[in-house]
Amino acid sequence: MGSSKSPVAFRHAKLANGLEIVAETSPDAYSAAYAYMVKTGARDESPEVAGVSHFLEHMVFKGTDKRTSFEVNRELDDLSSSSNAYTSEEQTVYYATTLPDDQQPIVELLTDIMRPALRQEDFDTEKKVILEEIAKYEDQPPYNAFEKCVSVFWGNHPLANSILGTVESVTALTRDQMMAYFEQRYSPGNIVLAAAGNVDFDALVKTAEQLCGKWEPKAAPRETPPFQTQLTTKVEQKSLAAQQYVIQSAMAPDARDDDRYAARLLATIVGDDSGSRLFWELIDTGEAEYAAIGCMEFQGAGLFLTSLSGVPDQTGANLAKLADILAEVQENGVTEEELEQAKNKICAHLVLQAERPSNRLFSVGGGWVQRGKYLTVREVVDRYRRVTTADIKRVLANYPLNRTATFAIGPLEQLPQ
Repeated sequence: MGSSKSPVAFRHAKLANGLEIVAETSPDAYSAAYAYMVKTGARDESPEVAGVSHFLEHMVFKGTDKRTSFEVNRELDDLSSSSNAYTSEEQTVYYATTLPDDQQPIVELLTDIMRPALRQEDFDTEKKVILEEIAKYEDQPPYNAFEKCVSVFWGNHPLANSILGTVESVTALTRDQMMAYFEQRYSPGNIVLAAAGNVDFDALVKTAEQLCGKWEPKAAPRETPPFQTQLTTKVEQKSLAAQQYVIQSAMAPDARDDDRYAARLLATIVGDDSGSRLFWELIDTGEAEYAAIGCMEFQGAGLFLTSLSGVPDQTGANLAKLADILAEVQENGVTEEELEQAKNKICAHLVLQAERPSNRLFSVGGGWVQRGKYLTVREVVDRYRRVTTADIKRVLANYPLNRTATFAIGPLEQLPQ
Protein backbone atom coordinates (compact mmCIF):
# COMPACT_ATOMS: atom_id res chain seq x y z
CA MET A 1 0.00 0.00 0.00
CA GLY A 2 1.25 3.49 -0.82
CA SER A 3 1.44 6.22 1.79
CA SER A 4 -0.18 9.60 1.34
CA LYS A 5 1.07 12.88 2.76
CA SER A 6 -1.03 15.74 4.03
CA PRO A 7 -0.68 18.84 1.83
CA VAL A 8 1.45 21.81 2.81
CA ALA A 9 -0.67 24.96 3.02
CA PHE A 10 -0.15 28.68 3.53
CA ARG A 11 -2.40 30.46 6.02
CA HIS A 12 -2.75 34.16 6.81
CA ALA A 13 -4.75 36.19 9.30
CA LYS A 14 -4.71 39.76 10.57
CA LEU A 15 -5.94 41.07 13.90
CA ALA A 16 -7.94 44.28 14.21
CA ASN A 17 -4.90 46.09 15.65
CA GLY A 18 -2.75 45.21 12.62
CA LEU A 19 -0.77 42.20 13.87
CA GLU A 20 -0.36 39.67 11.04
CA ILE A 21 -0.10 35.90 11.50
CA VAL A 22 1.35 33.79 8.69
CA ALA A 23 2.17 30.10 8.60
CA GLU A 24 3.20 27.31 6.26
CA THR A 25 1.42 24.35 7.80
CA SER A 26 2.76 20.86 7.22
CA PRO A 27 0.77 18.30 9.26
CA ASP A 28 3.31 15.53 8.62
CA ALA A 29 6.23 17.47 10.09
CA TYR A 30 7.71 16.29 13.38
CA SER A 31 8.34 19.80 14.72
CA ALA A 32 7.04 23.35 14.57
CA ALA A 33 8.83 26.69 14.57
CA TYR A 34 7.49 30.07 15.64
CA ALA A 35 8.83 33.62 15.52
CA TYR A 36 7.85 37.18 16.20
CA MET A 37 9.40 39.25 13.43
CA VAL A 38 9.48 42.95 14.22
CA LYS A 39 9.97 45.24 11.24
CA THR A 40 12.60 47.35 12.93
CA GLY A 41 16.37 47.49 12.89
CA ALA A 42 19.39 49.73 12.59
CA ARG A 43 18.03 51.61 9.56
CA ASP A 44 15.09 52.86 11.66
CA GLU A 45 17.27 54.49 14.33
CA SER A 46 18.19 58.16 14.68
CA PRO A 47 21.83 58.98 15.55
CA GLU A 48 20.77 59.72 19.13
CA VAL A 49 19.58 56.14 19.70
CA ALA A 50 22.05 54.27 17.46
CA GLY A 51 22.18 50.63 18.58
CA VAL A 52 18.84 50.70 20.42
CA SER A 53 17.27 47.88 18.33
CA HIS A 54 20.05 45.45 19.24
CA PHE A 55 20.12 46.65 22.87
CA LEU A 56 16.35 46.14 23.05
CA GLU A 57 16.72 42.60 21.70
CA HIS A 58 18.89 41.84 24.74
CA MET A 59 16.39 43.49 27.10
CA VAL A 60 13.50 41.35 25.83
CA PHE A 61 15.09 38.35 27.57
CA LYS A 62 15.59 40.19 30.88
CA GLY A 63 12.08 39.47 32.13
CA THR A 64 8.46 40.59 31.97
CA ASP A 65 5.77 41.51 34.48
CA LYS A 66 5.01 37.76 34.72
CA ARG A 67 8.48 36.21 34.49
CA THR A 68 11.97 36.90 35.74
CA SER A 69 14.94 36.65 33.39
CA PHE A 70 15.76 33.26 34.88
CA GLU A 71 12.21 32.00 34.29
CA VAL A 72 12.18 33.21 30.68
CA ASN A 73 15.39 31.40 29.84
CA ARG A 74 14.54 28.27 31.82
CA GLU A 75 11.17 27.91 30.07
CA LEU A 76 12.78 28.44 26.67
CA ASP A 77 15.21 25.63 27.49
CA ASP A 78 12.39 23.39 28.72
CA LEU A 79 10.07 23.96 25.77
CA SER A 80 12.28 24.38 22.71
CA SER A 81 15.03 22.44 21.02
CA SER A 82 16.47 25.75 19.84
CA SER A 83 15.58 29.37 20.49
CA ASN A 84 17.33 32.65 19.91
CA ALA A 85 17.02 36.17 18.56
CA TYR A 86 18.88 38.46 16.18
CA THR A 87 18.88 42.06 15.02
CA SER A 88 19.62 43.15 11.47
CA GLU A 89 19.38 46.37 9.50
CA GLU A 90 15.64 45.81 8.98
CA GLN A 91 14.31 43.23 11.43
CA THR A 92 14.50 42.06 15.01
CA VAL A 93 13.47 38.40 15.26
CA TYR A 94 12.67 36.16 18.24
CA TYR A 95 12.22 32.47 17.44
CA ALA A 96 11.88 28.97 18.86
CA THR A 97 11.48 25.43 17.54
CA THR A 98 9.52 22.88 19.52
CA LEU A 99 7.27 19.81 19.42
CA PRO A 100 3.77 20.37 18.00
CA ASP A 101 2.14 19.56 21.35
CA ASP A 102 3.93 22.51 22.94
CA GLN A 103 2.52 25.15 20.60
CA GLN A 104 0.37 26.89 23.21
CA PRO A 105 3.04 27.30 25.93
CA ILE A 106 5.83 28.33 23.54
CA VAL A 107 3.67 30.92 21.78
CA GLU A 108 2.46 32.21 25.13
CA LEU A 109 6.07 32.54 26.29
CA LEU A 110 7.25 34.29 23.12
CA THR A 111 4.25 36.61 23.31
CA ASP A 112 4.98 37.48 26.92
CA ILE A 113 8.58 38.48 26.23
CA MET A 114 7.39 40.73 23.42
CA ARG A 115 6.18 43.03 26.19
CA PRO A 116 9.31 43.18 28.39
CA ALA A 117 9.47 44.97 31.73
CA LEU A 118 12.49 47.10 30.70
CA ARG A 119 13.55 47.61 34.30
CA GLN A 120 16.13 50.33 34.98
CA GLU A 121 18.48 48.00 36.87
CA ASP A 122 18.42 45.47 34.00
CA PHE A 123 19.00 48.30 31.54
CA ASP A 124 22.07 49.49 33.44
CA THR A 125 23.50 45.97 33.69
CA GLU A 126 22.89 45.09 30.04
CA LYS A 127 24.40 48.34 28.83
CA LYS A 128 27.77 47.09 30.14
CA VAL A 129 27.28 43.85 28.19
CA ILE A 130 26.57 45.76 24.97
CA LEU A 131 29.63 47.98 25.42
CA GLU A 132 31.78 44.88 25.94
CA GLU A 133 30.31 43.40 22.75
CA ILE A 134 31.20 46.53 20.77
CA ALA A 135 34.75 46.38 22.11
CA LYS A 136 35.00 42.68 21.25
CA TYR A 137 34.01 43.19 17.63
CA GLU A 138 36.32 46.19 17.32
CA ASP A 139 39.14 43.68 17.86
CA GLN A 140 37.87 41.34 15.12
CA PRO A 141 39.04 42.67 11.72
CA PRO A 142 36.61 40.67 9.51
CA TYR A 143 33.55 42.03 11.31
CA ASN A 144 35.09 45.45 11.60
CA ALA A 145 35.88 45.57 7.89
CA PHE A 146 32.34 44.51 6.95
CA GLU A 147 30.69 47.15 9.16
CA LYS A 148 32.95 49.96 7.98
CA CYS A 149 32.80 49.04 4.30
CA VAL A 150 29.03 48.97 4.39
CA SER A 151 29.05 52.34 6.13
CA VAL A 152 31.33 53.77 3.42
CA PHE A 153 29.12 52.27 0.69
CA TRP A 154 25.81 53.63 1.99
CA GLY A 155 27.16 57.05 2.94
CA ASN A 156 24.37 59.05 4.61
CA HIS A 157 21.68 56.46 3.81
CA PRO A 158 19.93 54.85 6.84
CA LEU A 159 21.34 51.45 5.84
CA ALA A 160 24.78 52.77 6.84
CA ASN A 161 23.72 52.64 10.50
CA SER A 162 25.70 50.23 12.68
CA ILE A 163 23.62 47.44 14.22
CA LEU A 164 25.62 47.61 17.47
CA GLY A 165 25.71 51.39 17.58
CA THR A 166 28.76 53.17 18.97
CA VAL A 167 30.31 53.38 22.40
CA GLU A 168 29.14 56.99 22.55
CA SER A 169 25.52 56.34 21.49
CA VAL A 170 25.03 53.31 23.72
CA THR A 171 26.66 55.03 26.70
CA ALA A 172 24.34 58.03 26.31
CA LEU A 173 21.18 55.98 25.67
CA THR A 174 18.53 56.19 28.42
CA ARG A 175 15.81 53.77 29.42
CA ASP A 176 13.18 56.40 28.53
CA GLN A 177 14.58 56.65 25.00
CA MET A 178 14.44 52.87 24.67
CA MET A 179 10.86 52.79 25.99
CA ALA A 180 9.75 55.44 23.47
CA TYR A 181 11.42 53.49 20.63
CA PHE A 182 9.83 50.25 21.82
CA GLU A 183 6.32 51.71 22.06
CA GLN A 184 6.49 52.96 18.48
CA ARG A 185 8.45 50.25 16.68
CA TYR A 186 6.95 47.24 18.51
CA SER A 187 3.45 48.31 17.50
CA PRO A 188 1.27 45.33 16.45
CA GLY A 189 1.00 46.63 12.88
CA ASN A 190 4.78 46.45 12.66
CA ILE A 191 5.00 42.80 13.78
CA VAL A 192 4.45 39.46 12.04
CA LEU A 193 3.87 36.25 14.00
CA ALA A 194 5.25 33.56 11.70
CA ALA A 195 5.13 29.77 11.99
CA ALA A 196 6.10 26.71 9.97
CA GLY A 197 5.76 22.95 10.35
CA ASN A 198 3.15 20.97 12.25
CA VAL A 199 1.18 24.08 13.27
CA ASP A 200 -2.44 24.33 14.45
CA PHE A 201 -3.14 27.62 12.67
CA ASP A 202 -6.64 28.21 14.03
CA ALA A 203 -5.36 27.74 17.57
CA LEU A 204 -2.40 30.04 16.78
CA VAL A 205 -4.72 32.83 15.66
CA LYS A 206 -6.92 32.32 18.72
CA THR A 207 -3.89 32.56 21.03
CA ALA A 208 -2.68 35.69 19.26
CA GLU A 209 -6.12 37.27 19.54
CA GLN A 210 -6.29 36.54 23.26
CA LEU A 211 -2.75 37.66 24.09
CA CYS A 212 -2.02 40.40 21.52
CA GLY A 213 -5.48 41.73 20.66
CA LYS A 214 -5.24 44.61 23.15
CA TRP A 215 -1.79 45.79 22.07
CA GLU A 216 -2.02 49.48 21.21
CA PRO A 217 -1.39 50.25 17.52
CA LYS A 218 0.94 53.12 16.59
CA ALA A 219 2.35 54.35 13.30
CA ALA A 220 5.84 52.97 12.66
CA PRO A 221 6.91 54.32 9.26
CA ARG A 222 10.19 53.43 7.59
CA GLU A 223 12.14 55.77 5.34
CA THR A 224 13.44 54.21 2.11
CA PRO A 225 15.28 57.11 0.46
CA PRO A 226 17.30 56.74 -2.75
CA PHE A 227 21.06 56.74 -2.36
CA GLN A 228 24.20 57.49 -4.31
CA THR A 229 26.91 54.83 -4.22
CA GLN A 230 30.09 56.03 -2.54
CA LEU A 231 32.91 54.73 -4.81
CA THR A 232 35.71 55.41 -2.37
CA THR A 233 38.56 53.46 -0.78
CA LYS A 234 39.48 53.62 2.90
CA VAL A 235 42.25 51.78 4.71
CA GLU A 236 42.58 51.27 8.46
CA GLN A 237 45.91 50.02 9.71
CA LYS A 238 45.82 47.35 12.40
CA SER A 239 49.42 46.31 12.88
CA LEU A 240 48.66 43.36 15.16
CA ALA A 241 46.39 41.64 12.59
CA ALA A 242 47.92 38.58 10.93
CA GLN A 243 45.97 38.98 7.68
CA GLN A 244 44.84 41.78 5.42
CA TYR A 245 41.06 41.98 5.05
CA VAL A 246 39.48 43.76 2.08
CA ILE A 247 35.72 44.21 1.62
CA GLN A 248 34.15 45.69 -1.52
CA SER A 249 30.50 46.70 -1.92
CA ALA A 250 28.59 47.23 -5.17
CA MET A 251 24.93 47.91 -5.90
CA ALA A 252 22.57 44.94 -6.38
CA PRO A 253 18.81 44.35 -6.83
CA ASP A 254 16.63 45.08 -3.82
CA ALA A 255 14.37 42.71 -1.88
CA ARG A 256 11.36 43.21 -4.19
CA ASP A 257 13.20 43.09 -7.51
CA ASP A 258 12.76 39.85 -9.45
CA ASP A 259 16.32 40.28 -10.71
CA ARG A 260 17.47 39.17 -7.24
CA TYR A 261 17.36 35.55 -8.46
CA ALA A 262 19.75 36.30 -11.32
CA ALA A 263 21.95 38.31 -8.94
CA ARG A 264 22.24 35.39 -6.51
CA LEU A 265 23.12 33.02 -9.34
CA LEU A 266 25.74 35.49 -10.57
CA ALA A 267 27.27 35.71 -7.08
CA THR A 268 27.33 31.91 -6.88
CA ILE A 269 29.08 31.55 -10.24
CA VAL A 270 31.68 34.23 -9.59
CA GLY A 271 32.16 34.09 -5.84
CA ASP A 272 30.67 31.11 -4.06
CA ASP A 273 32.99 29.73 -1.37
CA SER A 274 33.39 26.50 -3.35
CA GLY A 275 33.50 25.81 -7.08
CA SER A 276 33.31 29.44 -8.20
CA ARG A 277 35.70 31.50 -10.32
CA LEU A 278 37.16 33.15 -7.23
CA PHE A 279 37.54 29.77 -5.58
CA TRP A 280 39.51 28.23 -8.44
CA GLU A 281 41.63 31.33 -9.09
CA LEU A 282 42.39 32.42 -5.51
CA ILE A 283 41.52 29.74 -2.95
CA ASP A 284 42.38 26.50 -4.73
CA THR A 285 45.73 28.00 -5.76
CA GLY A 286 46.52 28.94 -2.15
CA GLU A 287 46.90 32.62 -2.96
CA ALA A 288 44.13 33.84 -0.64
CA GLU A 289 42.73 32.59 2.63
CA TYR A 290 39.20 33.61 1.70
CA ALA A 291 37.52 35.07 -1.38
CA ALA A 292 33.76 35.17 -1.93
CA ILE A 293 30.86 37.27 -3.19
CA GLY A 294 27.41 37.36 -1.62
CA CYS A 295 24.16 39.29 -2.06
CA MET A 296 22.32 41.32 0.54
CA GLU A 297 18.82 42.59 -0.17
CA PHE A 298 16.90 45.30 1.65
CA GLN A 299 13.78 47.35 1.09
CA GLY A 300 14.65 49.78 -1.69
CA ALA A 301 18.30 48.77 -2.08
CA GLY A 302 20.71 45.86 -2.33
CA LEU A 303 24.41 45.15 -2.49
CA PHE A 304 26.99 42.68 -3.72
CA LEU A 305 29.58 42.10 -1.01
CA THR A 306 33.02 40.84 -2.04
CA SER A 307 35.33 39.62 0.73
CA LEU A 308 39.04 38.95 0.31
CA SER A 309 41.61 38.04 2.95
CA GLY A 310 45.14 36.66 2.99
CA VAL A 311 48.72 37.36 3.94
CA PRO A 312 49.52 41.07 3.56
CA ASP A 313 52.34 40.55 1.03
CA GLN A 314 49.94 38.82 -1.36
CA THR A 315 47.24 41.52 -1.17
CA GLY A 316 48.34 43.47 -4.25
CA ALA A 317 48.49 40.41 -6.50
CA ASN A 318 45.17 39.10 -5.15
CA LEU A 319 43.41 42.42 -5.72
CA ALA A 320 44.79 42.54 -9.28
CA LYS A 321 43.53 39.03 -9.96
CA LEU A 322 40.14 39.89 -8.42
CA ALA A 323 39.90 42.95 -10.67
CA ASP A 324 40.71 40.82 -13.75
CA ILE A 325 38.05 38.23 -12.82
CA LEU A 326 35.38 40.89 -12.31
CA ALA A 327 36.34 42.72 -15.51
CA GLU A 328 36.12 39.48 -17.51
CA VAL A 329 32.66 38.58 -16.22
CA GLN A 330 31.55 42.18 -16.69
CA GLU A 331 32.65 42.02 -20.34
CA ASN A 332 31.57 38.49 -21.29
CA GLY A 333 28.97 37.38 -18.77
CA VAL A 334 28.73 33.74 -17.73
CA THR A 335 28.47 30.47 -19.66
CA GLU A 336 25.40 28.26 -19.98
CA GLU A 337 27.29 25.50 -18.18
CA GLU A 338 28.19 27.76 -15.26
CA LEU A 339 24.59 28.94 -14.98
CA GLU A 340 23.21 25.39 -14.97
CA GLN A 341 25.69 24.33 -12.28
CA ALA A 342 24.75 27.32 -10.11
CA LYS A 343 21.05 26.57 -10.52
CA ASN A 344 21.59 22.96 -9.46
CA LYS A 345 23.62 24.02 -6.43
CA ILE A 346 21.15 26.66 -5.20
CA CYS A 347 18.01 24.62 -5.90
CA ALA A 348 19.39 21.51 -4.19
CA HIS A 349 20.28 23.63 -1.18
CA LEU A 350 16.77 25.13 -1.11
CA VAL A 351 15.06 21.75 -1.24
CA LEU A 352 17.29 20.23 1.44
CA GLN A 353 16.78 23.23 3.73
CA ALA A 354 13.01 22.97 3.32
CA GLU A 355 13.07 19.63 5.15
CA ARG A 356 13.29 21.57 8.44
CA PRO A 357 10.40 23.76 9.65
CA SER A 358 12.94 26.02 11.37
CA ASN A 359 14.42 26.89 7.96
CA ARG A 360 11.03 27.42 6.34
CA LEU A 361 10.09 29.73 9.20
CA PHE A 362 12.60 32.35 8.07
CA SER A 363 11.73 31.97 4.38
CA VAL A 364 8.00 32.30 4.99
CA GLY A 365 8.19 35.00 7.66
CA GLY A 366 11.03 36.93 6.06
CA GLY A 367 9.34 36.90 2.66
CA TRP A 368 6.15 38.23 4.20
CA VAL A 369 7.94 41.00 6.12
CA GLN A 370 9.96 42.15 3.10
CA ARG A 371 7.45 41.65 0.29
CA GLY A 372 4.05 40.74 1.72
CA LYS A 373 4.14 37.58 -0.42
CA TYR A 374 4.37 33.84 0.08
CA LEU A 375 6.18 31.50 -2.30
CA THR A 376 6.33 27.72 -2.08
CA VAL A 377 9.68 25.97 -2.41
CA ARG A 378 8.64 24.86 -5.88
CA GLU A 379 7.83 28.43 -6.91
CA VAL A 380 11.22 29.67 -5.68
CA VAL A 381 13.00 26.84 -7.53
CA ASP A 382 11.08 27.74 -10.69
CA ARG A 383 12.18 31.39 -10.37
CA TYR A 384 15.81 30.28 -10.37
CA ARG A 385 15.30 27.76 -13.18
CA ARG A 386 13.87 30.47 -15.45
CA VAL A 387 16.94 32.71 -15.23
CA THR A 388 18.89 32.97 -18.52
CA THR A 389 22.37 34.18 -19.41
CA ALA A 390 20.66 37.25 -20.87
CA ASP A 391 19.18 37.96 -17.41
CA ILE A 392 22.67 37.71 -15.95
CA LYS A 393 23.97 40.19 -18.53
CA ARG A 394 21.16 42.61 -17.67
CA VAL A 395 22.05 42.44 -13.98
CA LEU A 396 25.73 43.04 -14.80
CA ALA A 397 24.77 46.05 -16.91
CA ASN A 398 22.54 47.54 -14.22
CA TYR A 399 24.67 46.55 -11.23
CA PRO A 400 28.36 46.36 -12.24
CA LEU A 401 30.34 44.16 -9.87
CA ASN A 402 33.44 46.33 -10.24
CA ARG A 403 31.90 49.69 -9.28
CA THR A 404 32.71 49.40 -5.62
CA ALA A 405 33.35 51.04 -2.32
CA THR A 406 36.39 49.44 -0.68
CA PHE A 407 37.41 49.15 2.94
CA ALA A 408 40.58 47.40 4.08
CA ILE A 409 41.87 46.61 7.54
CA GLY A 410 45.12 44.89 8.52
CA PRO A 411 48.88 45.51 8.75
CA LEU A 412 49.14 47.50 5.48
CA GLU A 413 49.14 51.27 5.72
CA GLN A 414 47.70 51.52 2.22
CA LEU A 415 46.51 49.12 -0.47
CA PRO A 416 48.92 48.36 -3.34
CA GLN A 417 47.88 50.02 -6.60
